Amino acid sequence: MAGRIEDYALIGDMQTAALVCRDGTVDWLCLPRFDSHAIFAGLLGTEEHGFWRLGPAHAADAQPPTAARRSYRGDSLVLESEWDTPRGTVRVTDFMPPRAGAPQLIRIVEGVTGRVPMRSALRMRFSYGRVVPWVHKHEGRTVAVAGPDSVWFDTEAETYGKSLTTYADFTVAPGERIAFTISWRASHKEPPPLPEPEASLEATEDFWREWVEHCTYHGPYREAVIRSLITLKALTYAPTGGIVAAPTTSLPEDIGGVRNWDYRYTWLRDAAITLSSLLRTGYRDEARAWREWLLRAVAGDPENLQIMYGIAGERELGEAELDWLPGYENSAPVRVGNGAAHQLQLDVYGEVTEALHLAHMTGLARSDYASLLQLKLIRYLEDHWQEPDEGIWEVRGPRRHFVHSKVMAWVAVDRTIKLIESGDVDGPLERWKELRDDIHRDVCEKGYDKERNTFTQSYGSQELDASLLLIPQMGFLPPDDKRVIGTIEAIQRELSTPDGFILRYPTEGDHAGVDGLPGDEGAFLACSFWMADDLAMIGRVDEARKLFEKLLALRNDLGLLAEEWDPRLQRQVGNFPQAFSHVPLIDTALRLTASGAYGG
Repeated sequence: MAGRIEDYALIGDMQTAALVCRDGTVDWLCLPRFDSHAIFAGLLGTEEHGFWRLGPAHAADAQPPTAARRSYRGDSLVLESEWDTPRGTVRVTDFMPPRAGAPQLIRIVEGVTGRVPMRSALRMRFSYGRVVPWVHKHEGRTVAVAGPDSVWFDTEAETYGKSLTTYADFTVAPGERIAFTISWRASHKEPPPLPEPEASLEATEDFWREWVEHCTYHGPYREAVIRSLITLKALTYAPTGGIVAAPTTSLPEDIGGVRNWDYRYTWLRDAAITLSSLLRTGYRDEARAWREWLLRAVAGDPENLQIMYGIAGERELGEAELDWLPGYENSAPVRVGNGAAHQLQLDVYGEVTEALHLAHMTGLARSDYASLLQLKLIRYLEDHWQEPDEGIWEVRGPRRHFVHSKVMAWVAVDRTIKLIESGDVDGPLERWKELRDDIHRDVCEKGYDKERNTFTQSYGSQELDASLLLIPQMGFLPPDDKRVIGTIEAIQRELSTPDGFILRYPTEGDHAGVDGLPGDEGAFLACSFWMADDLAMIGRVDEARKLFEKLLALRNDLGLLAEEWDPRLQRQVGNFPQAFSHVPLIDTALRLTASGAYGG
């Protein structure tokens, strides 16, 4: 049975990632890319769908023991888990080396005290748990083959097969180290080289140590910021610069419900705000790589900007349901692909333009094509900003005139005007200034409820929406504007959970609300960070700091956050770890540090 979402650790090689539970079980791994089929899909089903457990031996009818302690080794993505047993203490080090050849997951068992009996149980199931591979020996190595994929298993421990599972039973003494490695290879190619676990461990630590040294943030929240930055780096697909929203699919926003989506793709919105955080903390190479990814992804058709693409820029992300998987805690359906890819979401134009503007302002080398793209996007918005859309939250109900979408259209025009005024490009300056004014006037007239002194989710609606918290952050209105303050206070009243976290928008239980879906969802963590930002901007800095520190306390023991927090179940929900949670964590930390609003 899969653990709670917060029970998992992330390891990865910047091309794919694995989730490791507290009991030493790898329950999720897609090879060779983030969006490839999983070879361990136990997270979304049962052990029959693939897993790899490595830990102290236990009785067949007993639950596997959980680690007494676990942590990342320094500022890295190398995981260390320790078990205290009646016979001694043992440590398992899990990591995925930054890829130079075959993708590898390496696990090193080390005896600390006593003599501890251990067991490795490896059950590979290809195609998201549906296909049992052919497992056999090849020149002394164990290999599993099915269709285009092969996975090679290497260890010095003696292995045996039973019940379509590969086992190793062994004992470790103090100082003794035994390594286990799986490597992926296309099945028609030569076997991957024999792994070198100890050398790979040293190289992996060196990589992360050197990468973290580039961070320019040295404030009081450095530990949380560094861990979030490492997580964002781990979610970056190194060959192209694309950034996945999360390495998982179908972890539910509502346990037992249908709000289960595939996040292993690059959302322009998420990637753009990730770029913003990376730029402001010193990571210009990643920002440059993302900009190049963007230019390739939209090349030839910028007017038909998609809200998301594959990690190499693929456009077709057809959605399907895997009916052989019961889903995480019976949250079905399990989906792969994402049918929202072709939605109209006008806010994306604003996020992309804001990211390009920030890159320009922070000195990233000018790209003529990036400037040309920006001008093309505004020409599209000129003709389409007045249309209804599906909005930031990808509603599957009818299109509406979402206020946030109009605000971000204003942002796109405003940042492009600034680009023209800087002298770097030519454009119809006066015409677009009029367009900026028209959008601003339209939002303030049609998206603002004078009686309640708050902006609303969409034109003519009564509902609120947490995306309205971005109005002052994007510069649409100043923080001290009474309409901004009224909106912040209305969202606190109407969209707060009892513990002070923020919902995205009202849901209506068994009756589908604006998003066209049944069921409820938890507090959206990004929105809660936005609230802390806004509170700081309007001078309520102590309140902002307290909310921020409550949000930090929701992270798991390794500093990781999913998409949402379920206030009823008091647990994390949604895909994990989630870039859209870690980015605003960084942003709020930077804002509070700049304001001096932090504890002693």
